[in-house]
Amino acid sequence: MAPTPGIGMPDGSKGIQPQVTPIGEEASAFHDNILLPLCFLISAFVLILLIWAIFRYRRGANPVPSRNSHNTLIEVIWTLVPVLILVGIAIPSIRLLRHTYSPPPADLTVKVTGHQWYWSYELPDYGVQFDSYMLKEGNDPTRQANQRARTDADGPPLLAVDNRLVIPAGKVVKFIATADDVIHSFAVPAFWIKQDANPGQLHETWAKVDRPGVYFGQCSELCGARHGFMPIAVEVVPQAQFEAWIAAKGGHMPGAKAPDTTAASPVTPASASAPAVAPPAAAAEPAGNIAANANANVAKRATAND
Repeated sequence: MAPTPGIGMPDGSKGIQPQVTPIGEEASAFHDNILLPLCFLISAFVLILLIWAIFRYRRGANPVPSRNSHNTLIEVIWTLVPVLILVGIAIPSIRLLRHTYSPPPADLTVKVTGHQWYWSYELPDYGVQFDSYMLKEGNDPTRQANQRARTDADGPPLLAVDNRLVIPAGKVVKFIATADDVIHSFAVPAFWIKQDANPGQLHETWAKVDRPGVYFGQCSELCGARHGFMPIAVEVVPQAQFEAWIAAKGGHMPGAKAPDTTAASPVTPASASAPAVAPPAAAAEPAGNIAANANANVAKRATAND
């Protein structure tokens, strides 16, 4: 699936990326409809008050300064108004936190492990596990011959990966984040996910994406020299495509029997009842004897032909 420009990736615009999860939509609405207008009103009020105080109480307009030390009404106002503002912010904030940390039952669990500097993904219920590395540009001198170069179908530079994480659309996905070396951070802005991955610890977050597409993120914790080169790419697909991807990865659907990867050898009835006996290991023969035997065999074949 090719990414959609402007969806799930940076596009140069300011503000929050378009959100595709219920938590992301709620948080974005809280930010845009409550916090930003409130910040604008407070900033405008303080600026107007500052300008008015500069001109109203300048030395030229007040040659004799006032001797008032306090005003009871003003002190009550500037105490109560900030408290009311904080209460107004706290109510939607607590509701958002409750929704974030009280997820619905998960349909799918993905274990995410951060390494220096790549990601590993495991779907334990499906028997799938793989690593994900950043795709380098075609003219990158550090790209090895066996590494394919990034194309526009893979995603933007520094965000495209060789193996995307694929999840089904409309399903609740629980992410379990950890690390095996230093602290990383699993972050996908379009999902409103930014979860630290600490060595020896398991941290949970979740997402439910209804819109199929490709969504990108990056490690958001300074984890070393190549911190900026461990991107995240999540592809959201319909259920049928997800099942096909699981099969292509050698996995199986929950409840189904795992595929047998061992090659079955034909067995005859006579050998089926006989116990399997391993042949004795042949002793290593010196290289000189091997060469001499080979020459003797050649001479024998030549004599037979004559």
